[in-house]
Amino acid sequence: MVSTVNSRPGYGQLLRTEGALSFVLPGFAARQPFAMLTMSIVLLVQHTTGSFGTAGAVAAVTGISMALFAPQSGKLADRFGQSAVLIPGVLVNAVSVILLAALALADAPLWALFLAAVPAGASVPQVGPMVRSRWASVLDRPDRRHLLPTAAAFESVTDELTFVVGPVLATMLCTVVHPGAGLAAQAVLTLAGGLLFAAQRGTQPARTAAGDVPVQRASALSIPGVRALVVAMLGIGAVFGGMQVSLTAFAEEIGQAGVNGLLYGIFAAGNMIAGIACGAVAWKIGPRRRLLLGYTALTAMAATLWTLDSVAMFAIVGLLVGMAIAPALITAFTLVEQLVPASGRTEAFTWLTGAVAFGQAAAVTVAGRLADAHGASYGFLVPAVATALALGTLFALRGRLAPASKGRTVARGVGHRALATVD
Repeated sequence: MVSTVNSRPGYGQLLRTEGALSFVLPGFAARQPFAMLTMSIVLLVQHTTGSFGTAGAVAAVTGISMALFAPQSGKLADRFGQSAVLIPGVLVNAVSVILLAALALADAPLWALFLAAVPAGASVPQVGPMVRSRWASVLDRPDRRHLLPTAAAFESVTDELTFVVGPVLATMLCTVVHPGAGLAAQAVLTLAGGLLFAAQRGTQPARTAAGDVPVQRASALSIPGVRALVVAMLGIGAVFGGMQVSLTAFAEEIGQAGVNGLLYGIFAAGNMIAGIACGAVAWKIGPRRRLLLGYTALTAMAATLWTLDSVAMFAIVGLLVGMAIAPALITAFTLVEQLVPASGRTEAFTWLTGAVAFGQAAAVTVAGRLADAHGASYGFLVPAVATALALGTLFALRGRLAPASKGRTVARGVGHRALATVD
């Protein structure tokens, strides 16, 4: 058990933090397009090729590219500043996404779609990790550190709000307006939102000058606890990817193509609701135990998806799966603040988000192939298997999530020390 602060942290107190709103509002706008990207690709490529497997493969290339390049983007942001990395990134991303859409609509060969998907994924703006890094920076003082778990919860809620709106918006644009409208809107929003966020230079974390913190020149992935969290995020990414493709396939099977955006929105809403609750609770147990409990619940719920066969049941169970994701996701980002010094947090956050993208990409590919060959229900096996494997790995590596034994002080950033939280 761990002790908590006497005054319960809340979202109002968090948002009253000096400078917070200057990056929270633009950050929300700038991350919205990412929630639209995979769904828009799947819907467009499936429309032009008639294959969920092909659509999933193209979306997977985008996700894998993001997973591989995101940590490098985070490391560059720590080194040179967020704006210096973000501005060219959003320009490249907007052009790449438009090119991908144009090639798909022109019935270009599959290799051309794969080629265009690489820069589209590699240049995805890492706004979420950048916002989290800003929270860690502005809360990095004794009278504010108790708000860090609340900030992690708030960011999860913000992410999930975008995943409530994004897939529904992408589905509506692609099915009602034009098959390429989702990617076109994504490109425009990426450019506008990204440039607006980049303009908020006053709250970005200080750059790490070469030689200032020599130990941090190594990758954040060299920290054992970060590697354990990456495994957890791979499983969560598989849930996102498997749900996206399999719900789309299910909607096609029952002749209600538009319902997939609604069902995915309900799934994301469950995550958002649970995230709000997590941020409002003064926890009596430590983050490592919360992660293991939350992941166990997620695995149990994901195991039931492949047995469902009605819109109503998918709405109910999808909501519960989403609610099970939030505690694990929030706690993983909270643990990063304990495990990683301040000069490497943006990179560490991008390793986690990159792992989610990689897991999502792999799941989109596998679930798409299974849905093509055997039907939507087989696609839902992907989240079940992936979370089970990740849970087993998490339990095996749980010792790596403790920065130090209880009662010891451990480095928690640059220039301060804090009491370690173990369980």
